[in-house]
Amino acid sequence: MRLAGIRWNGRTGGIAAAIVATTVAVTATMVTAGPDAEEDAAAQWELAEGPVTTALHTVELPAATPTEVVMPQRRTEKFSMVGVSWSDPKALLKGTISVRTRAARSGTWSAWKQLTTDDPGGADPAEVARGAARGTADPLWAGPSDGVEVRIRAASGKVTNKLPAGLRLDLIDPGQPARVRKPHAAGVGGRPAERFQPVAQVQALEPTTTDPAPTDPAPTATTTAPAPTTTAPAPTTTTTAPAPTTTAPAPTTTAPAPTSTTTTTAPAPTTTAPAPTTSAPTPTPTATAPGNPVPVPKLLTRAQWGANESLVKNPPDYGTEVRGFWVHHTGTSSDYACADSAAIVRSIMTNDVQVKKWNDLGYNFMVDKCGTVYEGRKGGIDKPVVGAQTLGFNTNYSSIAVIGTYITSGVDTAVQDAIAHVAAYKLAPYKYDPKGTFTTTAGADNNKWKLGQSLTLHRIPGHRDGDNTQCPGDSLYAQLPAIRAKAADIVGLALTSLSGTKSGDTYYTKGAVTASWTVATPSALISRFDVLVDGKVAATVPGTARSAALTVAPGRHTVQISAVNWMKRSAVTLGLSVVGDTTAPTFTRNPEVTLRTGTLSSTATMPVTVTATAADNTALRYVQLTNSPSNTVYAPTGSWARTAAHNVTTTWKVKAVDQVGNYRYVDGVRTAGLTSERSATRKGTWTDVSGGSYLGNLATTSKIKGSSLKWTFTGRSIAFVAARSPLSGQADILVDGVKVSTVDLYSASSPYRQAVWTKSWSASGTHTIEVVVVGTAGRPAVTADGFAVIR
Repeated sequence: MRLAGIRWNGRTGGIAAAIVATTVAVTATMVTAGPDAEEDAAAQWELAEGPVTTALHTVELPAATPTEVVMPQRRTEKFSMVGVSWSDPKALLKGTISVRTRAARSGTWSAWKQLTTDDPGGADPAEVARGAARGTADPLWAGPSDGVEVRIRAASGKVTNKLPAGLRLDLIDPGQPARVRKPHAAGVGGRPAERFQPVAQVQALEPTTTDPAPTDPAPTATTTAPAPTTTAPAPTTTTTAPAPTTTAPAPTTTAPAPTSTTTTTAPAPTTTAPAPTTSAPTPTPTATAPGNPVPVPKLLTRAQWGANESLVKNPPDYGTEVRGFWVHHTGTSSDYACADSAAIVRSIMTNDVQVKKWNDLGYNFMVDKCGTVYEGRKGGIDKPVVGAQTLGFNTNYSSIAVIGTYITSGVDTAVQDAIAHVAAYKLAPYKYDPKGTFTTTAGADNNKWKLGQSLTLHRIPGHRDGDNTQCPGDSLYAQLPAIRAKAADIVGLALTSLSGTKSGDTYYTKGAVTASWTVATPSALISRFDVLVDGKVAATVPGTARSAALTVAPGRHTVQISAVNWMKRSAVTLGLSVVGDTTAPTFTRNPEVTLRTGTLSSTATMPVTVTATAADNTALRYVQLTNSPSNTVYAPTGSWARTAAHNVTTTWKVKAVDQVGNYRYVDGVRTAGLTSERSATRKGTWTDVSGGSYLGNLATTSKIKGSSLKWTFTGRSIAFVAARSPLSGQADILVDGVKVSTVDLYSASSPYRQAVWTKSWSASGTHTIEVVVVGTAGRPAVTADGFAVIR
């Protein structure tokens, strides 16, 4: 029995005809050669750069009716991208293409997904004229799969739409990069790097009959899908060159790190397959092409993402300049993992070359949703390579495609920055403003413009500006003005903060300042930042910086950030105020210690208040009493309630601190004293009383109006100490013979050792205090327990 429909590299296969199968798939089993299993388990591996073998498997789709095609669930060769194509490259499929796929590992079926059918493609007329090109829908990334179900329906309307002829299912296996063993660390061993070795196998595949019938959320069908039968068309298989060999790469989940690349010469025309890549890594990421003020974009080269250069049969074509930079989306799904992006790029290249029959990947660049850029069509990223991006606008243009579909949601900042950088890099050598416009003519007929028709385009247009398509999606298209601004201007520059202490809207420093800022423009497009102090440049840093250190002189200053981009356009931020301050605060009132009302302890500590006032030449931050417990007051005047011991000299230390940390200490040295009431001169009738609640266990009391106690002292502050009770009355207080107060000693309870009245002076002096019994009706008693003084 012959092997039906198997093709490798366009030739009938070389597989033994004795294998009995309706369809077959070629797989590779990974084995290792060389060291024993224990060493293999501990080995470390890395991805190898270079071509990756991909495979295209095709299934012809016969139309059940002129308006519908249904292919029921069936097993297939392994694939990760699925597409649909048809014979006439000029035809559009007006309708819906719904597919669902089966995961190769879990065997579960995906939800129904639709392929985008509005993209007319970007091939030049010469490629179409060769007759090999096909019309295509945008393929869908499905991930590793081994089964598919398809429903294609023509759009309904007043005019009956027919599906295009020659419908075909295109299943693409992106392959895997080889893994090579890393050299062993010094002292462990030094075997040469080894590759996995494959064992080729042929496995028979049959249409599946065990999968459950799918629930169809797709548009309502007008006919019932037929059950799987043995008459369903068998898929044909096309495996890209090189054919399966003795190397089969192991799976990987991470893409290689991007590098900056450049080329200096266009490859010479040749009839042999080009070298694996025409872009060699540059010495540094900031290297630029000659005459280009924009640094080379950081990207993955064709060798790094595994472009199979043997697919590219003709050398690249070149224009004379890049006058516009087209932005696309691939129309594939956006729910992919960025680790799969290189495989998606390989799949799209396979679709462009083997399905659309283009010479190479159509786009000049691609970028995934995480912002990683991929070198696209070969020929040199710094050359005006002619791509196949927008029919009629390929020569003297360049392009980038964002992997995914961006109709309802836009791309992240990293992707916008990547597009802006690559666009500026391509336009800069020709001195074109990325935010500008230009007038051009269509180079070919397409679905929107006629050959020779004049139109005005943005320098960074969307695909829909040049053809009748949804690409690059409504949301991404709406982001193009912001992307143009990022590529051409300094966008979103703002000085966010200065180091140091901030009070209100002003920053304070002893001299050293770090300014920090943000900017929306990609760093690669900024030539430098200047830090301005009072309008003059105080520091200059590269475009990658987001902060800078500088020193300001004493006094008030204004700091700003100025940015200059590759087009020599500049922007300046609003200013922030900063005060340089090297002067410590001063005290306008040294610490004062005064007696306050309250209870004296039985061990003769008395309540006092410590007060100090400070000032600063710029801005005082706080004053602090350092005596335990220390306490900070965020005001020029600090006031602290403390206690002082009888007959003890205490140093009260206060610290004043300004906004930048300059500080000064000042001391107030005071002695507290306590004098017994018995040392006063008595007038009238007084009776001594004793008890443990009195100071020194003694006090004196009088109920006779006019009785008095008179005492002369030297000091700064005085307090009269008394006992209070429900029977206590009033007493007049005279200072230096002048009545200054009347004190009522009544209390519902009976507290003892109470400082009931105080008076203080700014300097120490000799004064006389006299306490006179008022003789309050019903409660005339006045009980004196002594006098407290601060010297």
